[in-house]
Amino acid sequence: TINQECPLKLACITNKCADPCPGLCGSHASCSVNNHFPICQCDPGYTGDPFSACYRKTTQPPRITSENIDPCNPTPCGSNAFCQQRNRAAACQCIEEMYGDPYVACRPECVVNSDCPSNKACQRNKSIDPCPGT
Repeated sequence: TINQECPLKLACITNKCADPCPGLCGSHASCSVNNHFPICQCDPGYTGDPFSACYRKTTQPPRITSENIDPCNPTPCGSNAFCQQRNRAAACQCIEEMYGDPYVACRPECVVNSDCPSNKACQRNKSIDPCPGT
């Protein structure tokens, strides 16, 4: 079985269509599946790394001066991405070792073996050769 043989909300895991979400996301995060790929997002009101742990957002006191507007506050970036100010505009980037559209969501290189090419295996969110030296 390959991903394309499974419904879009499931992934091919050990040659069977299964939900790739159980155990994937950290605390205060939810998992959804889009086109066979699991996506972890912090729950509403929480921020952080949804693959490890999300923490309750704290509100900042209102700013007194209106001259210095920070385009990164609130962040326009998706999960697992950070915002940097460039020419007074927000620019989002995936955090290190995450991939995807930083304005939507970034995810690890792989979560399950079916995310990798057929000659690779997913270990610690990286597609690697499962039989090095052979």
